[in-house]
Amino acid sequence: MAKTKHIAVIPSPGFSHLVPILEFTKRLVTNHPNFQVTCIIPSLGSPPDSSKSYLETIPPNINSIFLPPINKQDISQGVPPGIQIQQTVTLSLPSIHQALKSLTSKTPLLAIIADTFAFEALDFAKEFNSLSYIYFPCSTFVLSLLLYLPKLDEEVSCEYKDLQEPIKLQGCVPINGIDLPKASQDRSHEGYKMYLQRAKSLYFVDGILINSFFELESSAIKALEQKGHGKISFFPVGPITQIGSSNNDDVFDEFECLKWLKKQPQNSVLYVSFGSGGTLSQRQINELAFGLELSGQRFIWVLRAPSDSVSAAYLEATNEDPLKFLPNGFLERTKEKGFILPSWAPQVEILNQNSVGGFLSHCGWNSVLESIQVGVPIVAWPLFAEQAMNAVMLSDDLKVAIRLKFGNDKIVEKEKIAKVIKCVMEGEEGKGMRERMKSLKDCAANALKDDGSSIQTLSHLASQWDLGK
Repeated sequence: MAKTKHIAVIPSPGFSHLVPILEFTKRLVTNHPNFQVTCIIPSLGSPPDSSKSYLETIPPNINSIFLPPINKQDISQGVPPGIQIQQTVTLSLPSIHQALKSLTSKTPLLAIIADTFAFEALDFAKEFNSLSYIYFPCSTFVLSLLLYLPKLDEEVSCEYKDLQEPIKLQGCVPINGIDLPKASQDRSHEGYKMYLQRAKSLYFVDGILINSFFELESSAIKALEQKGHGKISFFPVGPITQIGSSNNDDVFDEFECLKWLKKQPQNSVLYVSFGSGGTLSQRQINELAFGLELSGQRFIWVLRAPSDSVSAAYLEATNEDPLKFLPNGFLERTKEKGFILPSWAPQVEILNQNSVGGFLSHCGWNSVLESIQVGVPIVAWPLFAEQAMNAVMLSDDLKVAIRLKFGNDKIVEKEKIAKVIKCVMEGEEGKGMRERMKSLKDCAANALKDDGSSIQTLSHLASQWDLGK
């Protein structure tokens, strides 16, 4: 039997950061069982129950270490989640170093893989004679921007949102400055300085593992490889999601929503969800409710309590009952066509139902990939982070989404919502999007076959580690 090889992975705080990097390690040890992985997990406050229960599902050759949690009083309050996440990792660096030191005292570490927010931990790689890798949980499109950002920062003096011409990244659809990640929109803000620091850090690693696949972003991936960025190697190993990673045959006994979906006609239900942290204002919840009602379509809606912050639930959930924030009479009027889920839903299982014909989504990359893997077209409603870039890629490049446009008051009105929903669910444009999504679904499945592009890329990476390169 081959000798066990040891790898350390370091996610950043938050369930949506923990899952992708651990799904990658699950795929690694499934395809290459001679690898042993230790996951070193920073957290802000007590680790959430969702993270603990998820970790119970991972294979025995993936170990996990929860670091001492960072006290919420020790980080900036009232700032975007990205800043809080970055500060949590920075304050966890002594604990990360101690964990790595303890691991290397028993066995050499071939490589350290860190989430983009945990890039500072890769400074320890040289000390422990390990290779260093970034696990990039977003698209190649977003990675291309990050690699270009240090140059853009030098070339442009105005705010990016004020740029008159689109930014043209090699191999990518043109992008307007207003659609760049939220962290880059105010260049005097601490969040931008952290974002730029992360961008510059990419040039000092041995490789970047991308949660995308060649067939989805072939021109962007080729452009990165051809341009050459110092010593960096690029490894598109996606799609990495929870789809197909566990046996979910018993979920119908647990979730009423899945039983309800089973009874609906094929492609007739719109799934509405803003990810693990997205939130809407009270006024926007009202407009969305009336828009769903006006569209006449069946829907299943994951509803959260309102907030004036679009990312209020990202690091901290509320205990308020979201149903009390719906317009008067809405539940009664839509009881035949609608199903409301408070705060959380089994998204992978919902998207897998034949009755689901569209996904109104915040366009977080995990949700985008899950939608691609089941061939469901998207109504794009980006909220924060890099979601607007994902929406541009889906609508302008891949043409599998229609993007909702905000009014001057930052509100999407019910008439616009209803029109776009009807277009995706029953219009000719929606049919074309569905066909293109089905083609991408096949490409995603092929990438994950034994001879597929992503599995071959993973084997190439594992061979490098086996050889100690």
